[in-house]
Amino acid sequence: MATVTTQPSIAGFRPNAVSTRAFTSSSGGLATRVFPGSSRRNSLRVQAKGEWLPGLASPGYLNGSLPGDNGFDPLGLAEDPENLKWFVQAELQNGRWAMLGVAGILIPEALTKAGLIDAPEWYEAGKAEYFASSSTLFVIEFILFHYVEIRRWQDIKNPGSVNQDPIFKQYSLPPNEVGYPGGIFNPLNFAPSLGAKEKEIANGRLAMLAFLGFLIQHNVTGKGAFDNLLQHLSDPWHNTIIQTF
Repeated sequence: MATVTTQPSIAGFRPNAVSTRAFTSSSGGLATRVFPGSSRRNSLRVQAKGEWLPGLASPGYLNGSLPGDNGFDPLGLAEDPENLKWFVQAELQNGRWAMLGVAGILIPEALTKAGLIDAPEWYEAGKAEYFASSSTLFVIEFILFHYVEIRRWQDIKNPGSVNQDPIFKQYSLPPNEVGYPGGIFNPLNFAPSLGAKEKEIANGRLAMLAFLGFLIQHNVTGKGAFDNLLQHLSDPWHNTIIQTF
């Protein structure tokens, strides 16, 4: 059932001078909040958050307040509030890494195809020669990532507890929401608005699916994403996933 909350003004309510903000109620229904005083001449606008499957009621513990929450949890993994906190941050971080990973696959491959650089294919990058052996690099990365993940876990359990650098104490992050540290991690000073969070989650989910697609694509065809794309474009009717199998 739709719920409308109004805030009357002293001058009286004017239907042509209101602006609206839409959100989803805890029952999964539509809720609209009306604020008077806007100079824009518009009538009541209604906007509903999407459901992952139309007509399927969202679980009660997913009330639409989280960015990207469309009620998708068929296994009930987020039913425990403490687990939900962890899964929110896990999806956010994995989505960010996936976006970096997809860009790290596509950009060097595109620049190599254009003749601007000479970079190995992403699935051959581990065979290249670096400043240290692969085992040494693995140990270094393991230690660094372990340190970062432990501090991130501490921030989830006790928000703001790791804002100050433990070694260089003159450096610290401003108090912010967990997962959006700001400071040097936000050099362009983007505001963590709900719209920006929704876009980041949507693009992160798409990047995770894209990366999974790259893995499957290479295992099936033995080629990279651009090679497969160029092969498909050369003969779209015959170079498809059907012919691959």
